[in-house]
Amino acid sequence: MIIITGATGRLGRMTVERLLGHVPAEEIGVSVRDPEKAEDLRERGVRVRRGDYADPASLAHAFEGASQVLIVSADTTGEAALRLHRTAIDAAVKAGAGRIVYTGHMGTSPSSLFPPMRDHAATEEALRASGVPFTSLRNGFYASTTAALLDAALRTGELAVPEDGPVSWTSHDDLAEAAAATLAEKIFDGVTPALTGGEAVDMAGVAALASEITGRPIRHVVVSDAEYRSGLIAHGVPEHGADILTAMFAAARRSEFSRVDPALGRLLNRPPTPLRDVLGAALTPEPRRPGRDGQ
Repeated sequence: MIIITGATGRLGRMTVERLLGHVPAEEIGVSVRDPEKAEDLRERGVRVRRGDYADPASLAHAFEGASQVLIVSADTTGEAALRLHRTAIDAAVKAGAGRIVYTGHMGTSPSSLFPPMRDHAATEEALRASGVPFTSLRNGFYASTTAALLDAALRTGELAVPEDGPVSWTSHDDLAEAAAATLAEKIFDGVTPALTGGEAVDMAGVAALASEITGRPIRHVVVSDAEYRSGLIAHGVPEHGADILTAMFAAARRSEFSRVDPALGRLLNRPPTPLRDVLGAALTPEPRRPGRDGQ
């Protein structure tokens, strides 16, 4: 049985949907913190069990009978993330899984300026030490990040961010399809090539795309790291979160996320989704459906 963790999150859920196109539902199990949110998957024949990285006993039950386990990286950083990842890896080993697949990142490096990349590097070391065959998906930077960064710019007309560099933004849809294919076809061994979009775009390019899509001028403005960080804190972002977001730009301007690799396109057998398409879907409101009175 293939076990998918985090199956009520964006990437995990998309991966389950794609995997259902490869293997029968009864060969898929999901490990979720709130099984009620996955009730529709249960109704389609997927095994649904509660599993929480912070609760090893729950993982033992959720991973029971696993042939492969997809460990979706935790939504935290530092030692907390590593502790959760190691617990999940240990549970997969104890469950007898023949392979562990992990959602890593193209920028994974113990010397990265962006803290989550150091967490991914440490998790890969834990996977190597587990003694179980593994695949670490070196996923490209989520393209949805650009829409989040544009939130204020859509109101002010200015994308005010620190100096950056090109990033090979990659869609969740493409990465979910790649993860499903990796699990179903048992491709890739160890660390994968960078699974990236087909182009690298910097913040000036993001602003230009947003202007084109929305029909409103959005100007790219470079601010200092300190000014950007203080602005985030002033708007309620915790200091730790502000530090991480600021570090993302420092890593980008050191070209940590600029690599473009053809591996994802080969796996999908089509070009990766362009950033313009992702932004177009995020920034263009869906047309309203007429009500009973035609309004």
